Amino acid sequence: MPCPVRDSELRGRNGRRRRVVERMADRTRERQPLLPVLAEYVDQHHRDLESFLAATRAATPGQEFTHHGRRYRRTSSRHDQDRAQAEGTMPARVIDQADGRTFNVATEEDRAFWEWAIVETLRHSGCRIEELSELAHLSVRQYRRPNGEVAALLVIAPSKTDRERVIPMSAELFAVIAAIIRRHLRTQPAIPLLPRYDKHERVWSKPMPFLFQRKLGTSRAVLSAHTIQRMLERPCLALAQTRPEFTGLTFTAHDFRRIFTTELVNSGLPIHIGAALLGHASLQTTRGYVAVFNEDLVRHYQAFLDRRRQLRPADEYRPPTGAEWTEFEEHFDKRKVELGTCGRPYGTPCQHELPASDAPSCRWTPRCWPGSMRSKPTCSPAGNAPRPRDGTARSRDSISLCHSCGTSGRTPSGLPAGSSWACPPFTSRQPGKEPRDPS
Repeated sequence: MPCPVRDSELRGRNGRRRRVVERMADRTRERQPLLPVLAEYVDQHHRDLESFLAATRAATPGQEFTHHGRRYRRTSSRHDQDRAQAEGTMPARVIDQADGRTFNVATEEDRAFWEWAIVETLRHSGCRIEELSELAHLSVRQYRRPNGEVAALLVIAPSKTDRERVIPMSAELFAVIAAIIRRHLRTQPAIPLLPRYDKHERVWSKPMPFLFQRKLGTSRAVLSAHTIQRMLERPCLALAQTRPEFTGLTFTAHDFRRIFTTELVNSGLPIHIGAALLGHASLQTTRGYVAVFNEDLVRHYQAFLDRRRQLRPADEYRPPTGAEWTEFEEHFDKRKVELGTCGRPYGTPCQHELPASDAPSCRWTPRCWPGSMRSKPTCSPAGNAPRPRDGTARSRDSISLCHSCGTSGRTPSGLPAGSSWACPPFTSRQPGKEPRDPS
C-alpha cells in the first residue's frame, strides 16, 4: 500500500533533492573523463576478437595457428561435429596452448560486438535503457530537408513519459545502427521478428524486428535491461586490472544519458532543444542532468571578462609599468603594518616597518582616546625587550622618535580628523613621585 504522505509534504525535501543533484553531478564529473577510455577499449577489444575469429575460421579443425604471439589449436571434437550438422558450420572453438583453456571465439566476438554497440548507442543518443532495448528496424527513418539533404532520424518509442520523440542521428550513431543491421542481415534476408517482455507492465509485446537481439545457442532473444547492465559492467572490470581509476567504478545507462546532456548543453546547445532530445517535459529536469565542470566555469567566466573588456577603453588594460607594479607589491606590506599596532594613516609609509629587535616603536592602544583620563600613547621598543628605566640613549631615541611622530602632523588611526597629539617622553614615573629628568 503506498504511503499517504507525499514526499513534497515532508520537511527538508528541497535539501534532499539538492543533495541528490549534487551527487549525480559529482558522479557525472567523475565518469565523463573516463568515457573515451571505455569507448576506446570496447572498440579495440571487438576489433581484436574480430581478427581472432577470422584467423580461427581460416584454420582447419585440429590445426595450430598463431595470433598476437600466442599459439592456439582449433578443436575437432564429437561435440563440434554435432554442432556442425545442426547449424551447418563448424564451431570456432580453440584451445590455448599456453594454459590449455578452451573457449568459443565466435561467442566472445559476439559478446564484444554487443558491448561495443551498447556503449556507442548510449553514448551518442542519450536514450534510456528501456528505450535502447525497444529500438527496432522500424525506428530508423529518413527526413528530406528543403535543400534536398537527407537526414537520418531515430524514433524513440514511448517509455517513461509516454511520449514518442524523434532525434536526428549523428554520423557516429548512424554508423553503429548500420553495423547492427548489417550483422543481422549477414545470414538472413530480414531481421527476425521477436516478442519482448516488459517487466514494468508485465506484458509481452507484439513480434517486432528489434535491433538489440542476439542468438544464444539455437534460440534468439531480445537483450533485457539486466543483460545490458552486465555488458556495461564487464569492460569496466577488465579495465580495472590495468587502470586504477576504474577500480570499483561502473557505468550505467543513465550515466551515459547525463554525460550526453552535459556535453550538449556545455557545447552551446539551447537547453530547451536538449530537453526535446531527451524527452523531458520540464526544463528543470534537464538542468538537473547538467553537471558544471571547473574548466567550463573558468572558460565561460573568462569569455565574459573578454566581452566586458571590449566595451571599455583600451588604455585601461595597458600593461603596468615597473613603478606601478612595485607600488602594487609594496601595498601589501603597508597594509600588513597598518593592521598591526602602528598608529599611522592607512596607505602611508611608516618608519617602524621591519625594525630591529631593540628599535623603538610608537604603539597606540585602543584605550587612548581624546578626553580620556588615561589618553596617553605609550612608547616602547619593538618586540618583547624590557622598557629602559633610565636615561639611556635608547630612551632619548624613543623620545625623539615619538616627538617626530607627533610633530610630523600624522594622526594615528582611530583619532578624529583635525585632532593633534604628541607622545610624551617615556619616563620611569611611579605613582606619587615626580618624573626624573633624563638629562
